[in-house]
Amino acid sequence: MSDADGYHGVADPGLQQERTALAWERTAISSMAAGILLARFAAANAHPTLSAVGVIQSIIGAVVLVWAGLHYDDLHLPIRSGRSVVHPSAARLLGLSTVVFSGFAFVFALIVISDG
Repeated sequence: MSDADGYHGVADPGLQQERTALAWERTAISSMAAGILLARFAAANAHPTLSAVGVIQSIIGAVVLVWAGLHYDDLHLPIRSGRSVVHPSAARLLGLSTVVFSGFAFVFALIVISDG
């Protein structure tokens, strides 16, 4: 395509939008994996509340993965116009959920160790 078609080349030859999208996808997948491990381990040790927490963590990870896929194309326009592609509220929500669920997993591990 040429400049006459409205295309002015790649805005970021370093592929910033791809790195950002992949970072969100990696975070979502690791969140889902941690939730599945927590749910499986909690279910095996008869802790239904913590098992539910693991399932919720997995669901949050799946939602973030779908959101990242749907918003991949939305990253191109802000980068070309020089605006930020950062989603502070999404990053805060995912960070907070990761800290909370990691805390639950830590408490669960302590309970299992003290019972065993």
